[in-house]
Amino acid sequence: MTHIVVLGSTNMDLVTYVEKPPQRGETVTGREFRTVPGGKGANQAIAAAHAGATVSMIGAVGTDVYGPRLRATLEGSGVDTDLLRTIEGPSGTAHIVVDDEGGNAIVVIPGANGTVDHLAPGDEALIASADTLLLQLEVPMPAVVAGARAARAHGVRTVLTPAPAQPLPAELLAATDLLVPNEYEAITLTGRTDAVEAAIALLDSVPAVVVTLGAAGSLYVARGAQPLAVPAPQVTAVDSTGAGDTFVGALATALGEERPIREALRWAAAAAALSVQRPGASASMPYRSEIEAQYTS
Repeated sequence: MTHIVVLGSTNMDLVTYVEKPPQRGETVTGREFRTVPGGKGANQAIAAAHAGATVSMIGAVGTDVYGPRLRATLEGSGVDTDLLRTIEGPSGTAHIVVDDEGGNAIVVIPGANGTVDHLAPGDEALIASADTLLLQLEVPMPAVVAGARAARAHGVRTVLTPAPAQPLPAELLAATDLLVPNEYEAITLTGRTDAVEAAIALLDSVPAVVVTLGAAGSLYVARGAQPLAVPAPQVTAVDSTGAGDTFVGALATALGEERPIREALRWAAAAAALSVQRPGASASMPYRSEIEAQYTS
C-alpha cells in the first residue's frame, strides 16, 4: 500500500441545502441543514484512505465540540492522527450553500487551522516516510512551503492543490511535482482565459499539471509530453462539495501504486463521479471497491 501524508485543514462543514442560492440582500428558505466533517486536507486524507492508501494527517483541531468529532471521523476512515494537533479554541468551519443543481458556495473560517504555520516535532520525519505529500492552501503558507521543502529534501512526491486560489511563492512551486488546480484556479494563477493555455503556462513553474474540469473531466500536461484530456463519467450531481478533493486523494493513491497517468486520471474521475452523487464532502467519498466497479463499468 502506498503511504500518503496530508498536511492541511480539518473543518466542520455547516451545509445548507437550497433550491437556489440567495443573491446579495436576499433571504431564501432552505430545506435541510447538516454538519459534515470536512476541510480540504481532511477530505483528501479520507478520500485517499477510502481508495486504499495508508494515510497520515498533519494539522489541527480545536477544543470545541467539533474537535473530537473531526478527529474521530479521520480515525474512523483509517487515517493516522498521531500528529493532528489539538489547539485551545475553535476548530475550523466551512459554511456551505448547496443548490439543487449540485453547485456550491463556501466561506471558510480557519479556526485551529490558522495555527498550523510551521512543522512541529515529528512532522518532517513523517513526511520523509511517505511516498506522497498532499498539500492545499487552507493552512498558513509558511507551513505549506515548509512541508514542500521537507518532501523535496527526502525525495517525496509533492502534489499541491492551489485552493483557495492565491499567488504562490516561487519556493513552493519549485518544490511541487504535480499541481492540481481546477479551471478557475488555473486561470487565476496565469491570467489566461483558456484552460489548456493556462495549464501549459503553469509548466514554466512546475513539471506537471492536472486541471480538473468538473463534468468535463480533466486535462494533464507535462514538460516534454502531449496534453492528455480524460473525460469524466456522465452522472447526475447531487452535491459537488469535496469532489475535487476526492479526485486528488484517489489520484495520489493511483500514482503511488504506479498506475499509468491515463489510467490514474480515469480512476480518480470514477471516484469523483461517485462522490457528486451523494450529499456532503467526506461522507460522500467512495471506497476502493466502489471506485473499481465504476472504473470498469
